[in-house]
Amino acid sequence: MSAVPKTIWFIESYFRDGALSLEQMAEHAGVSRSHLSRMFPVVTGRSLSSYLRGRRLTEAARLLAAGAPDILGVALDVGYGSHEAFTRAFRDHFGLTPEDVRRRRSLDTLDLVEPLDMTPQQKITLAPPVVTARQAQRLAGLTQRYNFTTRDAIPQQWQRFDPYFTELLPYTAGLSFGICSAYDESDGGFDYFCAVPLPKSVDAIPGLTEMTLPAGRYVSFKHEGHISGIRNTCAAVYETGMPALGEEPDTRWFSILEYYGADFDPITGMGTVEVWLKLQD
Repeated sequence: MSAVPKTIWFIESYFRDGALSLEQMAEHAGVSRSHLSRMFPVVTGRSLSSYLRGRRLTEAARLLAAGAPDILGVALDVGYGSHEAFTRAFRDHFGLTPEDVRRRRSLDTLDLVEPLDMTPQQKITLAPPVVTARQAQRLAGLTQRYNFTTRDAIPQQWQRFDPYFTELLPYTAGLSFGICSAYDESDGGFDYFCAVPLPKSVDAIPGLTEMTLPAGRYVSFKHEGHISGIRNTCAAVYETGMPALGEEPDTRWFSILEYYGADFDPITGMGTVEVWLKLQD
């Protein structure tokens, strides 16, 4: 069993323990704390902290909707040390107080966080990665914020970007990038940037945001098959690819970069796709 299913099992077994820590979860999974905190959201779409918090509050909501008489007892049962901390977290997550849920005796409309599937995904064998020293690269594109429940709308962002892609084609050689920021530990949110390379000689494009990929060493892993499987490749990069490489990623600028070659066809979903990470110097 890989590190992520192990961690999910550990959380499901012990999330009522208020002292459950990243160090404990990483030790159980057999990886470092930094590796687990980076890998878990790439594989699941949720940060560790947001998943743990969501599971605790979801189980608390179930107890309250069933008529639990003592709110402090519920708070303690799911790992919170005080009524105040529990009520604040509950309201922030659900938009309702514990008293509201107990009074209405219903879970309808609540953003429940159910247990993630612990079944190991289909094993992906990655081709040997390529490490390359790259110069800084100017990019221009569109940015949007997503979370675990909205990330399936990323293809629509690419559709909105298509007119710009066509306009800039003379400068880009048909290349494009999809860049995922680090996941926010507070809510599991992340920014996704769909972009194309832009030469220094080209003026800023109205309506587009710019960023510069930093110079340095990058490692690239080839994605095989249809683009719909890109998440599985990204997960494999963090689960097996990087540990085998024996290096740590530098995630100050992004957590995952999707590189799309000039032959990639967004209609068929096939063509050259690679997953890039920047390596620590």
